[in-house]
Amino acid sequence: MANVSLVEHDAAEHVWLLPEVLHGKDTSSPADFLALDSLLTPAERGERDAVRQFVEKELSPHTRDWFKIRPPLRELTRLFGQHRMFGRLIGETAARIPPAVSFGLQMLELEAGDTAFRQLVSTQDNLVMFALAEYGSPEQRSEWLPQLVTGEAVGCFAMTEPTAGSDVAGMQTVARRDGPDWVLNGEKRWITNGVDADVAIVWAKTDEGIRGFVVPTRTAGFSAVDIGDKVAMRHSSSTELGLRNVRLPASALLPLASGSRAPLSCTSEARYGILWGAAGAARDCFLAALERSLARTQFGRPLANFQLTQQRLAVMCSKVGHATMLAIHLGRLREQGCVTAAQLSLGKLQNVQAGLEVAREARALHGGDGITLEFSPIRHMINLEAVSTYEGTHEIHTLAVGRALTGIDAFR
Repeated sequence: MANVSLVEHDAAEHVWLLPEVLHGKDTSSPADFLALDSLLTPAERGERDAVRQFVEKELSPHTRDWFKIRPPLRELTRLFGQHRMFGRLIGETAARIPPAVSFGLQMLELEAGDTAFRQLVSTQDNLVMFALAEYGSPEQRSEWLPQLVTGEAVGCFAMTEPTAGSDVAGMQTVARRDGPDWVLNGEKRWITNGVDADVAIVWAKTDEGIRGFVVPTRTAGFSAVDIGDKVAMRHSSSTELGLRNVRLPASALLPLASGSRAPLSCTSEARYGILWGAAGAARDCFLAALERSLARTQFGRPLANFQLTQQRLAVMCSKVGHATMLAIHLGRLREQGCVTAAQLSLGKLQNVQAGLEVAREARALHGGDGITLEFSPIRHMINLEAVSTYEGTHEIHTLAVGRALTGIDAFR
């Protein structure tokens, strides 16, 4: 590292290398074995540490209980608002050059606590607030964005249906004009926070193509039922929404959203947070496995003393480092305004898969105790099984990357 020169720090807050690294000292630790902190600015590290402290102090002590009995979402949302967890990417309009790495580090630290904590911000910011900021009218933005930023209002994003997930064109919810009004009919499923939401961004087919609507959840004909018997994502609510002759004024239409590209751009935003969060879950699982292997004794020696255990730990460490490095790189591309949807698909595909593999290995290293909530890997493992499905399955993202590589659309 002796020949590495310092990159000039400009108005965009480019990268500073850590002084310890520049002086040739070994600053690696199990939590950052590749010294990736050297790729972050001092401000980014400070903001990351503040989120980590928030998770450790306010959230982690409750994760076991909240897995058994879901936390009161409205109270949790207000707590997140008080700690400024919302709105980092959103201003009066969608940020064109957002603090992407800083936001990503927030997602990483939240999911190191639990996937649902990252999902709360992803839903509120990447889906609901992004849709309003990017496609909404000035009146819609002024009414809802301030409430969503503070956590006084909860939002949900209603695109997925019982028979249509990634196949947006297959959605069956319809909106028809009736005089100056719109009337919506249909069903949505697997809608995060739908039971508690104050406002829903609902996507429906119209004679003009797919359009988005801002729907206050108290509107007549709107119903929300929690999906029970979930094994994963137990800290958050997943909902079935019913739309039965929901009558909305013309002002409810998102004026700038037309066609399937609009809702898909929102889910692409969410994938960015997901790929960071998966790296956080992987890190927590790896550190739990390392601690367990050093503390537990078998045949008179710590588990860490066995070669196969060290092999497992080395592979997990590698996957955590590479997932984090990929997330930082995609964040820098985003800050430059040149990241592509296919690159985010690859990031989501790669990092969620890496997170799952690390979680499974970490759970196995805990032995029989690994299936209890005393240790975090089993919780991360089943949560990541859900993450591998939503915002596009592994198969969908594989085909998205394949299309970018070959120019051939193999979805149908």
